[in-house]
Amino acid sequence: MRNGKWPEYVVRPYVCGAMGAYDPARLELLSTAGPAVREVHRAPGAALMSSSPLAPYAATPGTGTSFAWAERQPPAAAPWHMVAETWETPGLIDEPGAVTLHTGAFGLIDLYYLTDSGPDGDAVYFAGNIEPLLALARRPYEVNWDAWAAIFKLTYPLLEDTPYAEVKRLPGSTALVWSRSERRVAVEKRTPRWVREEPFDRGVTAGDIVALLHEALKPFDDRPLLVPVSGGYDSRLLASVAVAREMDVESWTTSPDDGLDNDIDFARYITRELGLRHRIVPQDPAAYPDEARWAARRLEYLTSHHAWYSPFAREVHKAGRAVVDGLAGGPLMKNFLITSDAVGAGTSADRQAALLSALATGEPHLPVLSEQARAFVDDRVASAFAQATSMLRGHRSELPLSVLHTRTARGIARSPVNLVGPEATPVFPFLHPDFFDAALSVPVDRKEGGRFYREILRAANPRVAALPSTNGALPHRRVPLRSGGPVAREWNHRMLLKAAAVPGLLSEQMRDVVAQGPDGLTAFGSWNSRFWLRGLVLFGSWLTDYEDVLGDLTPPWDAAM
Repeated sequence: MRNGKWPEYVVRPYVCGAMGAYDPARLELLSTAGPAVREVHRAPGAALMSSSPLAPYAATPGTGTSFAWAERQPPAAAPWHMVAETWETPGLIDEPGAVTLHTGAFGLIDLYYLTDSGPDGDAVYFAGNIEPLLALARRPYEVNWDAWAAIFKLTYPLLEDTPYAEVKRLPGSTALVWSRSERRVAVEKRTPRWVREEPFDRGVTAGDIVALLHEALKPFDDRPLLVPVSGGYDSRLLASVAVAREMDVESWTTSPDDGLDNDIDFARYITRELGLRHRIVPQDPAAYPDEARWAARRLEYLTSHHAWYSPFAREVHKAGRAVVDGLAGGPLMKNFLITSDAVGAGTSADRQAALLSALATGEPHLPVLSEQARAFVDDRVASAFAQATSMLRGHRSELPLSVLHTRTARGIARSPVNLVGPEATPVFPFLHPDFFDAALSVPVDRKEGGRFYREILRAANPRVAALPSTNGALPHRRVPLRSGGPVAREWNHRMLLKAAAVPGLLSEQMRDVVAQGPDGLTAFGSWNSRFWLRGLVLFGSWLTDYEDVLGDLTPPWDAAM
């Protein structure tokens, strides 16, 4: 891996391969460009390789062979979209008439691809990481400015975008289907079950929700678990249920580098009440640049989130425990990022505009991008967001599903899936199908202000529910930001110098800040300003790692002037 090393694929394999009229020589190049793999399936029009043994979940002579590579495996052959929405796994299905490559319904496990077309038909080369596919891409690599526009504004890209124009990410609930007769590849999108079957208010109670969480955790009763506990609702609910089930549980906490560290204080109250073994994972301000680089490279520069989680994730790799993660809890149960403007909007367009405004990083203390760059970013992100959420318009649960299919799947999930995993198993109780459907059926207005979530917490453990929470009014205990300390500022400044070399990217005010040196960044202390800074630093770090293989860095807004 360029300027880093590959993850250790312990609980989830690294997979790559090809479908269609592929070139065996290019497949061989792909197979040697990433983690070590062995062949698990090869037939005319289909090849699959894996870092560990991968048995088909269905294999019938003459009808087809089906593979999936998440930890949970389908029990039998099924249409690809049913596999995707039930098991949240990517897979390859080789049938007599066609070869199908598909994602999970949310696309939590990444699947990247590159296409070729030739006289013998279409070919698709795919991999679980971006970088091996770069071995097949044309050099110099073309920058995908749409991806970076979304990373700057939202902290993650949308649709098929990666930082490279030629390498694409297959979105959730999508398949590439190669027809053996036509020798062409078609894109097939399916609406997930939770969109097809529009939920109605089933009168789900807080007790019902807790009972469904018990069922979601039941398969892990005989496994040692780690439940990271912060001061919020999600982790205390999951820890309460795990303790009630008398599971083998440990709890760890680390600082989110938010300048408050309420998580550490509040987690002590929660774990003490639950009688859990509790560990604080420390973080070293002097190590921040290395931690930020480690996260960025593991996540292949797809989001500016999660640098603070790096030391915690590496400790998890040593623990030998599955990690219970509260992914999706906020949008499902407490209207996280769903504003009153979005709830009260009269049209779908107004709802989408209000939601995008809530998801986007707010205004920094000074203009960061040039006017031309900001106009490009705003336009491209609005267009991509509208496209990414188009299937949800008018749906009864349009707002939470829009958050789940964009921010949750593309940004937040990267931490448990790509930093904790593939060395350790992430467990997502809130995405268990029965729980998900029940939580989604509860009307949005019933969740307003966290009211319904507090009912759930009281049903799970009233004593824990009564403890202070980061989801409420906070008794702030200010601590220095590691990402704003002297060592971090020096590194951030070096990365900003790289970004500043791109013509027309930064505003004049931001160029003045860069000219002041590292101490000029002390003003970036507010929430919004920090996120804009992190996006630009991520971009500069990417340029540093790949500058020798990137093509023209003149952005489209500057070239048009």
